[in-house]
Amino acid sequence: MGPVTDPTATAPKQARSRVTRRHLLEAAVSCLAEHGWAGSTVSVVAERAGVSRGAAQHHFPTREDLFTAAVEYVAEERSTALRELFHAGPAARPAVVAALVDLYTGALFRAALQLWVAAGNEEQLRPRVTELEARVGRETHRIAVELLGADESVPGVRETVQGLLDMARGLGLANLLTDDEARRARVVAQWSRMLDATLPDPAGPA
Repeated sequence: MGPVTDPTATAPKQARSRVTRRHLLEAAVSCLAEHGWAGSTVSVVAERAGVSRGAAQHHFPTREDLFTAAVEYVAEERSTALRELFHAGPAARPAVVAALVDLYTGALFRAALQLWVAAGNEEQLRPRVTELEARVGRETHRIAVELLGADESVPGVRETVQGLLDMARGLGLANLLTDDEARRARVVAQWSRMLDATLPDPAGPA
């Protein structure tokens, strides 16, 4: 009979592994946002995360594995935070529109943009980024529909929600060059008024 393995002995090791993985993912997003694809290597990310290159490659065998997983991880974290912000369901439209716009301003969007640009030149990266973008886009759309209380069985509603997300992405691109918060606030207010005129009140008739 072989040695008996204490199952509790592996728990601390698994916990450390999860922490290491999270640090690598967060470091990868920061590197992409700050240095772009060309300046973001596994070695650079490992150093930033405070782990060895070997440890990084244990979790993510290739560079593509690391960076697509990183953007997906943070996108999921932000989607969760958005849902928790409005945990009671549909909310005031100006607050929802502002929160959706915020998804496209910050390190996550800059990192995702670097991946999109790199995918245009890196054949092995392109299918991963295309699939990731489609999945994140579907999830963001579902969240927007839920928070806005939108009924997509009504003609034009789906396109209205998608237009909102396209607008938010455009504001995110503009924000890469100049942080025009006042202009963004005016656009958010106008879109909120447009949604109120287009979508039924999620609270229903008084």
